Amino acid sequence: MSGQPHSIIHPDAEIGQGVVIDPFVTIESDVVIGDGTWIGSQACIKSGTKIGANCKIFQGAIVGGDSQDLKFKDEKTYLEISDGVTIREYCTINRGTRATGVTQIKKGALVMAYAHVAHDCLVDEYAVLANNVQLAGHVYIGAYAIVGGMTAVQQFVKIGDHSFIGGGTLVRKDVPPYIRVAREPLSYIGVNKIGLKRRGFDNDTIRKINDIYRILFVKHNNLSIGLRRVNNEIDDSLIKDEILEFIAKSDKGIIRGFRQMRSDDY
Repeated sequence: MSGQPHSIIHPDAEIGQGVVIDPFVTIESDVVIGDGTWIGSQACIKSGTKIGANCKIFQGAIVGGDSQDLKFKDEKTYLEISDGVTIREYCTINRGTRATGVTQIKKGALVMAYAHVAHDCLVDEYAVLANNVQLAGHVYIGAYAIVGGMTAVQQFVKIGDHSFIGGGTLVRKDVPPYIRVAREPLSYIGVNKIGLKRRGFDNDTIRKINDIYRILFVKHNNLSIGLRRVNNEIDDSLIKDEILEFIAKSDKGIIRGFRQMRSDDY
């Protein structure tokens, strides 16, 4: 470990090999920091935090703070940050509450400057939260999902894998996987084709995804009719099963097509 005399590191903290700690860092007790991780100046790593290997925690981040949920009563909870995660400047990430016990940031995720991740959230592998994204409690961000800057996500919302959320939006409903959403109120604007190609999805798979969402969001079906048509008209596949399962398990309800909402208004 390479540390600075101006940092405060609790003797019970477990610091791995090759960890670099810049000046004026505070690391409390019951903290684990994996090999090769870098902690920037004035960052604060709170009790109950476990950070994996080769992470970067930038200047001023407060990692593992108490939940802001008014039901939180100082119960023992945790924040788990997996390997290769980057937390940029002045982020705040809270531990879990008794509801789940843990907040989780999975492998390779990027949390940009000034973002907030509240209690009991799960940010899955290689997800990106852009600058000033604000996650309320119990939010799920799927693997490889990208959430645009200045976006606020309401509590208990789920954002599916490989989705793209336009910046400056308010997410009140669940966002199924593989799509792009924007506008106000938030609505479907297409399949995330560019992101899927970057992740190695072939054209045939992307076409099948597009066929499913065209029925659900473009052809003016209400959701129950759209789901019935997808079941009857689209060939069985793992992608189809994944999309239908996500929708079936949605507690908040899913976002809708822009034209669907406009047609309901008039």
